[in-house]
Amino acid sequence: MNSEIINKIFPQTLKTPEELEALYPKRNLPEGAQVTRIGPSPTGFMHLGGIYMGLICSRFADQTNGIYFLRIEDTDKKREVEGAQKIIIDALDDYGLTPDEGPGHGEYGPYIQSERKDIYASYVKHLLEKGDAYVCFSTEDEIKKAGEEQESLNLKRGCYGKWATWRDVSVEKVIAELEKGTPYIIRLRSKGNSEKTFIHHDLLKGNITLPENDLDTVLLRGDGLPTYHFAHVVDDHLMRTTHVLRGDEWLSSVPAHYELFKTLGFDLPLYGHISPINKLDNGNKRKLSKRKDPEANILFFKEKGFLVQAAIEYLLNLANSDFEDWRKENPDKDYKEFTLTMKRLANSNGPLFNEVKLRDIAKEKNAKLNNIQIFENVSTWAKDYNKYFYDLLNTQKDYWLKIFNIERSGENVRKDIAVWSEVYDLYDFFDNDKFIKPDFKNLKTIFSQDEIKEILTEYSSIYNENDDKQTWLNNLKSMCVKFGLAPDIKTYKADKEAFKGHVGELTQVIRFAVTSKTQSPDLYEVMGVLGGEVVRSRLNN
Repeated sequence: MNSEIINKIFPQTLKTPEELEALYPKRNLPEGAQVTRIGPSPTGFMHLGGIYMGLICSRFADQTNGIYFLRIEDTDKKREVEGAQKIIIDALDDYGLTPDEGPGHGEYGPYIQSERKDIYASYVKHLLEKGDAYVCFSTEDEIKKAGEEQESLNLKRGCYGKWATWRDVSVEKVIAELEKGTPYIIRLRSKGNSEKTFIHHDLLKGNITLPENDLDTVLLRGDGLPTYHFAHVVDDHLMRTTHVLRGDEWLSSVPAHYELFKTLGFDLPLYGHISPINKLDNGNKRKLSKRKDPEANILFFKEKGFLVQAAIEYLLNLANSDFEDWRKENPDKDYKEFTLTMKRLANSNGPLFNEVKLRDIAKEKNAKLNNIQIFENVSTWAKDYNKYFYDLLNTQKDYWLKIFNIERSGENVRKDIAVWSEVYDLYDFFDNDKFIKPDFKNLKTIFSQDEIKEILTEYSSIYNENDDKQTWLNNLKSMCVKFGLAPDIKTYKADKEAFKGHVGELTQVIRFAVTSKTQSPDLYEVMGVLGGEVVRSRLNN
């Protein structure tokens, strides 16, 4: 292209492609090391899919002694949301996915695309010099009308053929428009033919036959910033990305990306297109939506109070379904000792988000925490989301440590906590100031109201907070004969006609009186933490 045109577009001094190659040399890494990246756009909240992708990229890099880096792809300034970069970085840190390189650290930066404008300009200038790009002055209205015409003719939309109106205009016409200050963009001069095909080998989807690109892809917008297509090609080359793992919505862009790599003389990285996380909606499977699904926002899990480790292991199971079996065989190993594989990931075809499954994993993980860890996690959550509970925890710390220690030892550790946001409701009966006297009309029981009063009165007279557990249980059994109950379930099952019920019916009445719930942690331990005075008060109430 004419040097006068190029100098008008790029009056500044720019590095040559050769200088950039020297500035960003090939990485000195072991053979087989993978260099992976995630490239979220700062357009709002951090999507669950972003954490999923970060986990996958992090694991493959870590497993191969490679590098995993974060690149902020902020070239679309119209959609950028203030503070979103920090949200992305904080979310990755929270989930233990802090990149090896990223904004503020690393030798292949800048890692924010808007700070790399001169790099993109260098390569666009190079393409203009080679005649592989051209200046386009089409207005938004003209591009819109061309698209409508193409649609009416059942043709693909885009700049090609007769609609590439600025592709072959004279130098004089281009200079005239530049001198008038007419807004412009710069496009690739495509050499492709969409009637021809090529084979794309995808790491996850195998060999796919795709048409060549014949669209004159936009390289640089009017604001001097590149499109995603051009920026990612330049960045992945200079940052020496070996494995581009991304959502399969980008599969249709592969032809354009192939042509850009080829035109720029870059080696192609390996591509793997990953199926997104889906959910069932009225029986139909669809992609997890930013607009429709609260669980798409990673803050959903923080607000609910899911243990980060539980969410990570849940996502790992979506990526490789054999992780669940591995975890059962290796209950105490760090998840990073599990080997993630491309083969299994390829079989993860549109994994379904299932909160019930996530809760089950969270219960298992939480059951492995001791009372101090439970307290710290609950307190951290409550500080942001439940001030009353936070103050209660920290003014009665020793008391709540005892509460969280109930059924925390032995073989059968209680697995009742899924999320921190439900802890207060699970254990609210320990809050003496807000304990509400239970209404026994709501209790399904074999006893009449008069019998309930008699049971509670008699039990209150024999209850002793100093009794060991066996003595406590023997005292309960001693009341069984009077109320027509078997002393244990085995005796009751052996001769159901002889008994009204068993000792569990009696225990349930006492549980309801003391906790106002039909389900609670071990009743003996609960009463021990509440203390004799509180227990007798509730029994006599």
